[in-house]
This record gives sequence, C-alpha cells and structure tokens, in this order.
Amino acid sequence: MKQLPISLEFFPPKTPEGAEKLAAARQTLYALKPEFCSVTYGAGGSTQQGTFDTVKAIHAEGMTAAASHFSCIGATRSKVLEQLQALKQAGIQRLVALRGDLPSGHGMGGEFTYASDLVRFIREHTGDTFHIEVAGYPEMHPQARNPQADLQAYVTKVKAGADVALTQYFFNSDAYFRFVDEAEALGATIPVVPGIMPITNSSQLLRFSDACGAE
Repeated sequence: MKQLPISLEFFPPKTPEGAEKLAAARQTLYALKPEFCSVTYGAGGSTQQGTFDTVKAIHAEGMTAAASHFSCIGATRSKVLEQLQALKQAGIQRLVALRGDLPSGHGMGGEFTYASDLVRFIREHTGDTFHIEVAGYPEMHPQARNPQADLQAYVTKVKAGADVALTQYFFNSDAYFRFVDEAEALGATIPVVPGIMPITNSSQLLRFSDACGAE
C-alpha cells in the first residue's frame, strides 16, 4: 500500500534542554518519512530566532526538507527581505507564508496587511527560490467577516503565487471538500493539504483554537 505524503509541524523550543528533546523526537519521527517538517512562529514573531535556528537544524540533519513559518505582521519590507536572504543562504527552500498572530495589546503595524501581500512580495523579490505554502480555513478563519470574504482572501493568496495550501485542522470533512470545490471554482487550483491535530488534551485544544488567527 502506497504511503500518503505527510508533513510534521514543530514548535520552536525555548531552552537548550528543549532543543535537545526536540532533536531526539525528530530522529524518531523521521521514520514516518515526512515530505517536510515545518516550524511555527509565536505571536508577533516572538519565537522568530528559535524558529530559524530549528529550521536550520532540521535542514542540517539532512533527513527531510525544512520549512520555516514566516509571518509578516509588524514587519518592514527591508527586514523581510533581509530574512529571506538569510534563509536562502542557509539552504532553506520552503516557507509557510502567514500574516501572523497579533501580540497581545498591539495594533497591526508594519508594512504588510495580509498574507497575500507577503506572498506577492516573496515572489517579486525572490522569484521561484522558495516553495510557498499558505493557510486555508475549511471552517472559516475566526477573524473573517463571513465565509465569502474568507474564501476570497484565500484565493487572493493563491493567485499571489502560493504553491500549496495547508489547512487549519477541522472536524467536518464536508467542510474541507466544499472549501476545495469552491476555491477551484474561483481559479485557485493548487493542492490543498488537510491539517490534522491529534487530540491529547481537550482544554489545550480549545485554547489553541481560540488563538488561530494567522491568516
């Protein structure tokens, strides 16, 4: 039976001990033969350096491709370009381009408003250097005005230059298939990979769901 391609997502560790534990866990998980491993950002880019360090470590291990989450909230164009060049020089070829979560108590700020602005900027300044994933929301982004506006925001990201979409986790498969059909009808025909969240702690899952605003 052919194995379905999967990717794994990690949170960047906050301590040297955490980095060691994550490195050990990765060695075990590589047996699943993931297509790539991605590393998340904290709100407002709060874990940015840890994200980049972990992505570089995965790349150096040579077991799978490494993808950096890359958010633009509060960022300037010059800073984003600097970071893109640093990732390129490190050999990173995949990005998960996101608007990013707002840090508590802060306004939007920066020179980017939407993830589509970031995707367009990456394509304009780096061409096809990076394989770009974007987020999709089969059950609607929690900050969207309505489902139609959310779908249009997704289509705009795709047409800005995204290669693949990774969905937020969902619990209704019909929502996923409807999302794919409606997006394709609007010309967004890139692959849409369903996100899976194992439920190990219900209260933690609810908190995480409340915070999912990284359009």
